[in-house]
Amino acid sequence: MAAMRRRIAFGRRALGAALVAGLLVIGWSLERHFLYFPARALSSTPAEHGLVAEDLDLRAEDGVRLRGWRLRGGGRRALLYFHGNAGNVGDRLDRARILVERLGLDVFLVDYRGYGLSEGEPSEDGLYRDARAVYAAARDRGFGADRIVLFGESLGSAVAIELAAETACAGVVLETPFLSISEMARVHYPFVPGFLIRSRYDNAAKISRVDAPKLFLVAERDEVAPPEQGRRLFELAPPPKTLYVIPRAAHNDTYVVGGEDYWRKWEEFLKRPDGP
Repeated sequence: MAAMRRRIAFGRRALGAALVAGLLVIGWSLERHFLYFPARALSSTPAEHGLVAEDLDLRAEDGVRLRGWRLRGGGRRALLYFHGNAGNVGDRLDRARILVERLGLDVFLVDYRGYGLSEGEPSEDGLYRDARAVYAAARDRGFGADRIVLFGESLGSAVAIELAAETACAGVVLETPFLSISEMARVHYPFVPGFLIRSRYDNAAKISRVDAPKLFLVAERDEVAPPEQGRRLFELAPPPKTLYVIPRAAHNDTYVVGGEDYWRKWEEFLKRPDGP
């Protein structure tokens, strides 16, 4: 009888462990669908926007092939553009055109793994590897660290922060940034248990290590990345730093609603004595 009770207890523990393991597998699979929204087909090309482009075919350190463009500007500074979690680089060409034509920047616009024409599947470590590959491509084309500016929008803000924390650069522009994925999950998916969230993108923990000049662009009516998270991230950041809250802007219309004032903040940041 005692032996039977032990077998039953062992079976219950094994069943419980199996259920937990299954829940973890299901949760981790769903996390990718909650977090990343890639599109494979490109909605537009540089030529359609009148841009002169060099096709980029890069390899991340783990061998994943990445595709994108170097959009030719004035050749004095490179802007590494890390886009948000939806779509692909083809959706960012209108803004990239302004960055090239108005600000004279050479824009490196490369899709993360799993997006556009890039191989693989997105993951936090994978996106960080992709960022390092883009940085290496800019350095290989003659841009020193003092001529490289990082630009991250939304999810890309976490990619830019990670890269800036580990490599030298002239400046960092963070648009619609957030504190961490766990903080975002509390806002959008409060029903999801915290232990199911593997991705961290913990900007709050990393921003203190970013010594380069920083421009924070926070959308006043951001319905995705709460503006209070962007303001808090700014407070946690070491100087030099600048905060601009874009009046009336939502998550996806920052530079359209921001208009001339938005672009003036870019110009002021790029020209400041302690900036890039």
